[in-house]
Amino acid sequence: MAHWLIKSEPSAYSWPQFVKDKKTSWTGVRNAQAAMNLKAMKPGDRCFFYHSNEGKEIVGVAEVVKAAYPDATDETGRFVTVDVKAVEAVKKPVTLAAIKAEPRLKDFGLVRQSRLSVVPVADAQWALILKMAAG
Repeated sequence: MAHWLIKSEPSAYSWPQFVKDKKTSWTGVRNAQAAMNLKAMKPGDRCFFYHSNEGKEIVGVAEVVKAAYPDATDETGRFVTVDVKAVEAVKKPVTLAAIKAEPRLKDFGLVRQSRLSVVPVADAQWALILKMAAG
């Protein structure tokens, strides 16, 4: 199983809305690198749900339930989406500041490529962030 981080601005699509919806298609990704990351996702993979711009923190865990397929919101037909379901909120949100302050996360994609909306998370990074999120 691989791990990922997916970003959404809370004003566009928040964790509480995701929990209410239970499942969603992760549409609208138009960056080539982020799209390649979507294509690499497999059902069962876990994702951190990150509130970007407002909040700047990991607030929940999601699971990929359907692998990449064409994004119906893309008129060019070049980009894909995946379906994800909400799994659980983290006990304690993990802020971007806390992530940047942790030396073991200096190579984390969220720090290195901060504008990328879908980033891989190495197993050791996943475990460390889960520990930080446990409170």
